[in-house]
Amino acid sequence: MCSPAHPYCWGGPPVTHTEYGKPVQHGPEPDWEAVQTSPEFQELRRRLRVFVFPMTAFFLAWYLLYVVVAAYASDFMAVKLVGNINIGIVFGLLQFVSTFVITGLYVRYAGSRLDPIADKIRHEIEGEDK
Repeated sequence: MCSPAHPYCWGGPPVTHTEYGKPVQHGPEPDWEAVQTSPEFQELRRRLRVFVFPMTAFFLAWYLLYVVVAAYASDFMAVKLVGNINIGIVFGLLQFVSTFVITGLYVRYAGSRLDPIADKIRHEIEGEDK
């Protein structure tokens, strides 16, 4: 069923349509292996690992501490702080707080340390001058 409505049948580059209905032609496929071996991409991966691995280790340790203390020090977790609010409830809520703090730290880190390199790589791939 080849027709202009099915651009893959005509042997040209794929055509996609924007929300305004105008066809957009895409250029040749980038050499992804060359992109992955480029110094910029390697630096991007290094910077990502510098943040993600330690932060993941921190959060997992913090979460496991919460679970272990809840399992083996239940008397400690049951200590009431204010009214019926005990240490266990506070630690549980701090899990959510730490998640939001880590997310905020990542957004800030990515904006200053990752996004500029990613934008540079994207512009090089797309052939745009910056």
